[in-house]
Amino acid sequence: MQRTKPPFRADEVGSLLRPPRIKEARARLEKGEITAADLRKAEDMEIEKVVHRQASTGLKLATDGEFRRSWWHFDFLKGLTGCELFHPDEGIQFAGVQTRHEAIRVIGKLDFPDNHPMLDHFKFLKRQCDIAHVTAKMTIPSPAVLHFRGGRKLISKEIYPELDGFFEDLAKTYRKAVKAFYDAGCRYLQFDDTVWAYLCSQDELKKARERGDNPDGLQEIYARIINYAIAERPADMAITTHVCRGNFRSTWISSGGYEPVAQTMLAGTNYDGYFLEYDSDRAGGFEPLRYLPKGNKIVVVGLVTSKTGALEKKDDVKRRLEEAAKFVPLDQLALSPQCGFASTEEGNILTEEEQWAKLRLVVEVAREVWGR
Repeated sequence: MQRTKPPFRADEVGSLLRPPRIKEARARLEKGEITAADLRKAEDMEIEKVVHRQASTGLKLATDGEFRRSWWHFDFLKGLTGCELFHPDEGIQFAGVQTRHEAIRVIGKLDFPDNHPMLDHFKFLKRQCDIAHVTAKMTIPSPAVLHFRGGRKLISKEIYPELDGFFEDLAKTYRKAVKAFYDAGCRYLQFDDTVWAYLCSQDELKKARERGDNPDGLQEIYARIINYAIAERPADMAITTHVCRGNFRSTWISSGGYEPVAQTMLAGTNYDGYFLEYDSDRAGGFEPLRYLPKGNKIVVVGLVTSKTGALEKKDDVKRRLEEAAKFVPLDQLALSPQCGFASTEEGNILTEEEQWAKLRLVVEVAREVWGR
């Protein structure tokens, strides 16, 4: 049967391809031809349109497409007290391509400020969603994201001589963020997380050790931080996570099935739902889903790729859902694209119409599998 609360049987991860109006406005702002207020007006118009487009597609939720962001994670993290965006010598290395040279480092004591800009971003989204009669979904990076990729070297030793203090403040900062979004009206919040996938990748674990970090024991540390952050959420607030293997211009970073982290992640973190990528062989099989506790938790299976425009066949998607249901009850499953369509403003290599065809496919398959 269909679900009346998130995550929904037909769901989406978060980001959508940036419309030409927003791309043009950003370019003009960089040239000094328009003001930041002009850009915001363009974003407002496109977010209003995209919310209604999601609703008309049949989704019960809508995001703002992350239209106001350049990155899926840095825009949020640089708004935290104690963090700053800087320009390292290299970007993040994906398969065959490197991102812009930007990163986040911790230079002060962490906190979540009352005036974090994404609170206003959410409030605008919610107003549009209320009009469209869909649930407003907000996405932010997981707390683990602030630690893993940069590690010890990007965390001030003057402020945090020991990482225990950093982890404690990180957990408190995110608990404060969860409350702030709830108070702003958010009832569907998602922590986007590349780190669980990195912990499944021998290449990424090797890189962590080479930069001087010890990844042993991080699963348990991250689980404690996440659980502390979301422990006080009210009963009417759903918090999910999306586990991503990298998504930049249709490329990727990590490979490896979920087995190394599945027990800690699925049984040891108190999320309401898990968006798991299953669009390629790099994700491994469905066997790790056996760790999902019986009950109310949902695994949203990402069987429809956001990396290419070729549309999957319904029968193939249904067959794979049946395969997943061998390890977790069908009633604890849902369906979505494997990732967002534009984790950065550059976007993946497909057209907007191909994007919407993918989302329609998710809705149609969910109706046929779980009913209306």
